[in-house]
Amino acid sequence: MIVGIVGCGAIANIITSYILEEDSNIQLKFFYDRDLEKAENLSSIVDGIAVLKVEDMLDKVDLVIEAASPEAVAEIVPDILKAGKDVLIMSVGALMDKELRSKIENLASKNNANVYIPSGAIVGLDGIKAASIGKITSVKLVTRKPPRSLGISTDEKKVLYKGNASEAVKKFPLNINVAATLSIACNMDVEVEIIVDPQVDRNLHEITVKGDFGELKTIAKNIRCSLNPKTSVLAAYSAIKLLKSLSENFKVGT
Repeated sequence: MIVGIVGCGAIANIITSYILEEDSNIQLKFFYDRDLEKAENLSSIVDGIAVLKVEDMLDKVDLVIEAASPEAVAEIVPDILKAGKDVLIMSVGALMDKELRSKIENLASKNNANVYIPSGAIVGLDGIKAASIGKITSVKLVTRKPPRSLGISTDEKKVLYKGNASEAVKKFPLNINVAATLSIACNMDVEVEIIVDPQVDRNLHEITVKGDFGELKTIAKNIRCSLNPKTSVLAAYSAIKLLKSLSENFKVGT
């Protein structure tokens, strides 16, 4: 599988390093970033090609990873799907825009392409998806991060936001993709609480789900990427695992 990547930041670096070190069916060949130097530097690690425009890679790849920004989902993903290419979306918060999500779903169907969303920085998504077959009555996500991860400075623990995921992703577009992933998985605008806490040194996500299946609770304490403290290492790992699963004949989980 030949893969291109849009956005050459922290997640792209982790994915590229993995592919360099592992014997994999994934061939990461094409790199695009608005900062051409970033694309060139990353492509050189795997003897890849930095392109000036996303369109320059579309006739040569099987799948494109979007790892740039919510804006890139709206601006670039439709063109990828129109070319009949699969896409893996990391900036999931963009899909809380119902109009954009509907457009992307329709384009994927019309052009026989697939849209993949990795589990990101949370755990238990398989169980939540299974639970959604029945009736889910409530879903709550509590995210707790150190100030640096939220791009602010404070010495006090504070609740920065309490409300629905659809509003959370507007206020914290680069920090709360997990809320969007969770909402899409269970088809609900989930309840979200975002806390800045100087006493924690990891990005914490606690999920509580109740429904006719019973109740589940998960807690993820994520190591932050050294290149970008707003990103958890697990988010990049989830993308790598999803890519690997596309060529696996033996699958575990939903």
